[in-house]
Amino acid sequence: MTEIRGLAIEPREIKHQDDFTLRITWGDGRECTYRAASLRRACPCAQCVNEWTGERVLKPDSIDEELEIADLSVVGRYALNFRWSDGHQTGIYSFKYLRELCEAQ
Repeated sequence: MTEIRGLAIEPREIKHQDDFTLRITWGDGRECTYRAASLRRACPCAQCVNEWTGERVLKPDSIDEELEIADLSVVGRYALNFRWSDGHQTGIYSFKYLRELCEAQ
């Protein structure tokens, strides 16, 4: 189990609510709702973020607000992988990263 600021960040429930929305209920009871376009804009993969500098190379305005979550899968016991309606599917979103995105909202 991973921790962020002393909180367990293991999901209790992961729900693909509709084509545009993901909801995660965390082990500590916190519930976070994510919009597909926002998650896609935050993609941590090497195509979207320069591996050497950490600079985001994906232009946020290139992502349509109507982007859909075509599919999602659990990666091990630590992350999610999405297949987006724009064909992108290389980002691995760790549970820690997803929780950080929620806390930043």
